[in-house]
Amino acid sequence: MADPSKSKLPEQSLLKETLGHQNRQSSSAIGATTDFDPAITKFLPFNRKGKFSLLKPRSSLRRVAQDVYFELANLDAIEKIVAPHGSELVELYFRTVHPGFPILHKKVFLEKYRRTYRELTPIGLGAVYALALSWWSYNSKELEKLLLGMLFEIHARPKISDLQGALVLMQRPDVNSWALTGHVVSMAQNLGVNRDASDWHIPDWERGVRKRVAFALFMQDKWGALIYGKPSHIRLDDWDVQPLISSDFPETSNDDDDEEGSAEVEKGKQIFLYMVSLTEIVADILDHFFTLKALRRVLDISDVLPKAKPLQIRLKQWIADLPPSLSVDVTKARRLSSVGYLHLAYYTAEVTLHRAILRTWSASSTDSDIRLITRAAAQARFTSALEFAKRLKPGHLQSFWYFSSSSSLAIIGIFACILAATSNEHQERDDIMSRLAEYRWTLRISSNGAAFMKYAVGLLDGTSQLLEQQFEKASAVSMKMSFPLQEMTNVLW
Repeated sequence: MADPSKSKLPEQSLLKETLGHQNRQSSSAIGATTDFDPAITKFLPFNRKGKFSLLKPRSSLRRVAQDVYFELANLDAIEKIVAPHGSELVELYFRTVHPGFPILHKKVFLEKYRRTYRELTPIGLGAVYALALSWWSYNSKELEKLLLGMLFEIHARPKISDLQGALVLMQRPDVNSWALTGHVVSMAQNLGVNRDASDWHIPDWERGVRKRVAFALFMQDKWGALIYGKPSHIRLDDWDVQPLISSDFPETSNDDDDEEGSAEVEKGKQIFLYMVSLTEIVADILDHFFTLKALRRVLDISDVLPKAKPLQIRLKQWIADLPPSLSVDVTKARRLSSVGYLHLAYYTAEVTLHRAILRTWSASSTDSDIRLITRAAAQARFTSALEFAKRLKPGHLQSFWYFSSSSSLAIIGIFACILAATSNEHQERDDIMSRLAEYRWTLRISSNGAAFMKYAVGLLDGTSQLLEQQFEKASAVSMKMSFPLQEMTNVLW
């Protein structure tokens, strides 16, 4: 069989004039302060495709816009990854995962794959296999281990498909995604994904891919920072990507798969877009209240509420703007829906904002009326999250869930624990613990069809038991808990 890397692309191929999507090519963005200044390029003889061969062996310079340059290097042959039932796994991925997490270009991926899987990068193909295996009984540990090793080996010459593969792989619930996030952010910066590609000389579909990947990375970083309690890697000053629009998504409802257990393309696109806009609010919540310096400040509630109110208004507007089609209650028979992860993310954002307010209760003597109002609002958030969990159907539970979902469920439960731990009233505390028990039970029952929930169940069982022991010790002395709030919240901050 001929080496596909040496064959010419078909006349109608989507890969022509792309920036590093072709086999054995990678790209690296050249910054303004490096040892190569863009100013000298005006004297270089670029060909009609915007390329110029460098003195460096097997490298060339490509000008994609007047002020953006890429060094292209040919890749060595990459060892193929052989996974059992490869074509079935690819089909399964595009039916179940891709609609709700559309960071790949389906037609480009399949164009390469149908010629030969060797046109795809190991990370890009392997990650699709690994995540699709979540819907099979096959153990993917060996494949994951191989992919993680490869991911750190390709940092010098990454391709956009490597970045896509890394983001897909990080959706696996048992992958420690935070350890990879900084690495993947640096890969993206190398590829110029954090830059505005609006006027680059690349195909329109590739511009859409870069924007979708960019915002997938943005979400990965911000939600990772939230659930792991770590500083974000992405600074908005170095983020110059235009907002996503509908035309950045090449697929429509006409591309829906008719097979049972498939997800809807159009709904998945809307889920992704609303998740991006929600993440922008979450990023501001983290910047306002959960940076290292913000956590060290001892604030009174009178300082926190004015800062929290605009964010609360934005969250309220966000949920009000959701179209009816993204309601948890709107499902289609024999169809999967990833809308659950979107609503879970919303409740996590609400809870995170209220945790910032909760911190002030242990730091100051709060006005009793304000305390009552803020506690009532906080309890209402948990009750809403509980009702959401109870409304989930099999079509939600069996669908794709975003990587942060497991920890988000735990965070919501921990929020209820904090409310109980800071309560001054026996009846209120008992009511909260009763609702927490109902929440745990709901997750435990649902986890039979959604394994990602088991982490939250285990964590909340242990925390609830610890709380109950503390309540018993304190009941003879005072209605107020002596359990240190900061010690408990440090688990997730």
